[in-house]
Amino acid sequence: MKNALILSALLTLGPVCFAQQTEKYPLGNYEELTDTKPHDGAEVWNKMTTPTCLSWGTTDIRYKKLNVPDIKKTTRWKGKAWKGERINAQAVLWTKEALDDVTVTVSELKSGSAVIPASAITTNFVRYVMTDELNKDRKGGCGHRENKAEWDSSVVADVLDIVKIQDIKACTTQPIWLNVWVPSDARAGRYKGTLTVSGKNFQDMKLQVEIDVLNRTLPAPQDWAFHLDLWQNPYSVARYYQVPLWSKEHFDAMLPIMKMLANAGQRAITTSIMHKPWAGQTEDHFDSMVTRIKKIDGTWVYSYDVFDKWVEFMMNEVGIKDMISCYTMIPWALTFDYYDEATSRVQFINVKPGDAEYTEYWGSFLKDFSRHLRKKGWFEKTAISMDERPMEAMREAIKVIKQADPEFKITLAGNYHPEIQSDLYYLSIPYGHKFPENVKAERERKGQISTVYTCCSEAFPNTFTFSDPAEATWTALHAIAGGYDGYLRWAVNSWTADPLRDSRFRTWAAGDTYSIYPGPRSSIRFERLVEGIQDCEKIRILREELAAKGAKGKLNKLNKAVAKFTPEGLSETQQSAAEMVNELNKLNELAARVNIPDMVKMMKDIVPEFVSRNSEFEKYDKESVSS
Repeated sequence: MKNALILSALLTLGPVCFAQQTEKYPLGNYEELTDTKPHDGAEVWNKMTTPTCLSWGTTDIRYKKLNVPDIKKTTRWKGKAWKGERINAQAVLWTKEALDDVTVTVSELKSGSAVIPASAITTNFVRYVMTDELNKDRKGGCGHRENKAEWDSSVVADVLDIVKIQDIKACTTQPIWLNVWVPSDARAGRYKGTLTVSGKNFQDMKLQVEIDVLNRTLPAPQDWAFHLDLWQNPYSVARYYQVPLWSKEHFDAMLPIMKMLANAGQRAITTSIMHKPWAGQTEDHFDSMVTRIKKIDGTWVYSYDVFDKWVEFMMNEVGIKDMISCYTMIPWALTFDYYDEATSRVQFINVKPGDAEYTEYWGSFLKDFSRHLRKKGWFEKTAISMDERPMEAMREAIKVIKQADPEFKITLAGNYHPEIQSDLYYLSIPYGHKFPENVKAERERKGQISTVYTCCSEAFPNTFTFSDPAEATWTALHAIAGGYDGYLRWAVNSWTADPLRDSRFRTWAAGDTYSIYPGPRSSIRFERLVEGIQDCEKIRILREELAAKGAKGKLNKLNKAVAKFTPEGLSETQQSAAEMVNELNKLNELAARVNIPDMVKMMKDIVPEFVSRNSEFEKYDKESVSS
């Protein structure tokens, strides 16, 4: 609690306390790393006819910090949204003079007497983080990167800061992120308001905000059909926030971070049931959330205290309840630990699936784990999970699981293997791979989950810190285009040593290990991913409605546009991610428009005599009544 109070005070003080940030793990304001890349010099900045400019930009661009942005100045942003939808915009401030104590405010948005309150609107200064690049062959981002000097590095816009007052240096571009979460009970209409940038040493600057709220409602995130599975790392939070593991301070720090994930529609809780399930490949390795003790007489006892605390927190306080994913019976390094009472030491055994010792180690645990889960009422939600493991190893692990409790659910993130797919309640396959149509239909009939994942392997699409922002949206749309149930990615908060300033890691391309920053702070790529998931939900809803109405023309047009979000469609169109996403959004807007019967009904509600005075519309009124 003490730490939380200190953090609150520091964030309130903002740049006053942190002008010269030197702490190892900053949570308030901080100094960005210096960009050593070539940039616009004074001769370019001095060509500005006014010392400071403000304009709307686009969310498709990461604007360079030290360059004069190439922007066609506009003071009005027009957005479209469903009720319940989160939409983003990006303004850009650039100045050849230093600005002090800059703040951003947004008025409430009004449509007649209807209001979207200011509380539904957030603004963030976009901050810059160090990134690197794809591998030298430009085909992906996997592999060791121990020497950062070997990789082309630069600072890129990504972090959405929580500090609300900033000093902006001369000859600097400062993007500003706007997010509006339209209330689900908002009235359809055109809402208008004003974004204002203020400071000590310059006149207020204003931009106009305009949102056309359509007469459509997006379900709440917990009700989305899209299966989102972004793996959480509670251990990185404890290290960065410098709090004891599993303490109240630890859970207090995690709550707003995991709430961000819940608000993105997250479905699964990531748990670790062994020490270093991924061979310690992150800055903060995962420990086992289960304690194994081998008694002197050779029997086993297990403690689930940590596992229970973490799961209860995620379910009851955060609101992520659909699945408990337990990693892993087949780690990268086949080493398994336990506390041995006979020696009073932690011991390790090196065994592989199929070995008798492996079967005994895991079989005993799984029988007890099943008992515990059933007692807690969690058994139906829990799955024993593996990732990218060979088929023969999976076969042996499945045998052990079925022997312990044949009703255990099993998941795999890895290559498709027809020999074992029917045993897998949840199977996520890599980008570029497909389920056979008959298999996907059968899995759907059985209520099994089939998703797609990306990782460091993909040059495109991806969510590296240097990836184009629209790639995150494209990735989500690919899930629905490919007929998958959702999307998996291996880490949302496996933070680097200095995540706010440096997203580079000793293994894999920058940003691969996380997309939410400490603070907590969102990111451009995380918000664009949520945008894509929302688009998937809208497409699902529109498909159902158009099919029910027999609107084959509109449905075919929509499906044809969605189908482009595949490797094959990408090759055919030769368009950028941003171009494809923007085209689809225009089509979605058209498909979602209020039809004539609905419009007449709405007009009749407002002006009862509307229909009687306009006999031409009487048939539509009758149609709306009968429907």
